[in-house]
Amino acid sequence: MQNLNVAEDNRISKLLIGLLLDGIGMISFSIPFLGEFSDVVWAPIAAFIMSRMYKGRVGRVASILTFVEEILPFTDVIPSFTITWIYTYFFQKEKEIK
Repeated sequence: MQNLNVAEDNRISKLLIGLLLDGIGMISFSIPFLGEFSDVVWAPIAAFIMSRMYKGRVGRVASILTFVEEILPFTDVIPSFTITWIYTYFFQKEKEIK
């Protein structure tokens, strides 16, 4: 029973961290010109964090997609961390989640 609580806590903390990181990524969208420059810095940081939050194939693919989403102009509104969380905990097979 305790393992279930630890897994549930990890799930919630990943969601909260993901929402915060998506918010940080979207902030740059609200600052014209300066925001797009900040994406050059934020994109590799976000990709690195994504690869650490989600292991295996999901983390690798999500980190690449996050990098591309953050580096391209006008795509900052896509909540890549939240989408990855939803995929991981609702669409991926239960035994594959780590």
